[in-house]
Amino acid sequence: MILTAEHASRFAQLTLGHLGREYPNKLDHVLEGPDGAETPSALHPVFYGSFDWHSCVHGWWQVMRLLRLFPDMPEAPAIRARADVMLVPEKIAGEIAYLARPLSQGFERPYGWGWLLALHHELSLHDHPDWAEALSPLAESFAQRFEHYLPKLTYPIRHGVHSNSAFALVLAHEWAQERHADLAALIESRLLDWFGKDRAAQAWEPSGDEFLSPTLTEALAMSRVLPPAAFTEWFDAFLPEIAEGRPEILLTPAFVSDRTDGKIAHLDGLNLSRAWCWRQIAAALPAGHGVRARGEEIARRHLDAALPHIAGDYMGEHWLATYALLALGPTR
Repeated sequence: MILTAEHASRFAQLTLGHLGREYPNKLDHVLEGPDGAETPSALHPVFYGSFDWHSCVHGWWQVMRLLRLFPDMPEAPAIRARADVMLVPEKIAGEIAYLARPLSQGFERPYGWGWLLALHHELSLHDHPDWAEALSPLAESFAQRFEHYLPKLTYPIRHGVHSNSAFALVLAHEWAQERHADLAALIESRLLDWFGKDRAAQAWEPSGDEFLSPTLTEALAMSRVLPPAAFTEWFDAFLPEIAEGRPEILLTPAFVSDRTDGKIAHLDGLNLSRAWCWRQIAAALPAGHGVRARGEEIARRHLDAALPHIAGDYMGEHWLATYALLALGPTR
């Protein structure tokens, strides 16, 4: 399970093919009046491609991470050239203006918020400071939204789609740890409040259109905010029989019956995100733990079920390569 140059080139080719593809497009847009119906690129000067806003954001995260990891890949010049044109202050200002609309307070909450912070974090790791600097005001806007939203979110959103709380906070926490101590502490507090006493997860999943495992995404989030020994104790109580293979559903890749159906195609993403979770969780557990020994094998099973299908139909092709990169990327 190693990310290769061949993977990088294939993923980048797929994503460059839709970062600037405006249609078809699924807007998250509330009309304020008869004059509010505008084209995606008019509403979103940067993130108008890839079928929807959040897919465009994490498509950018994907190609920029690949650029950093494989700076000499054939697609690198095209990625740099596009970033130089798109990741500029005047275009980002248009995205900020959209957020300022009175009816945009819930825009892309929390999934797109988390991915935007992940993109900004990735850009900050590059030798080209202009990209991260241009995106910084938008990242700060979403950080402020997290600060306002999290204290009033009494209950976490657990189902495995875009509104999942744990997934967004995994992304946001990595961003906040290095630049926003108050937000990092708030995220840690909310995750512990929501999930700290969870025991014996039943893992009633997957639902028919989930691309995240509610059970494993929660465990991954807890691995990011608990010290290793405390996480091991929590995990063993959360999934007390997992080393014996129960619940079996968490070890079994989901079946995808129709990859032209955008919702059912989410299940390919579930298999990829589960592979990511299993690798990350196993790496957080101590040597000799039963799950640590099996994590890579379980992840491989899920990856093998999904990786051949990241291209072929636009319903999956516009986003699955991001999750393949998560699944194949390094463990922390």
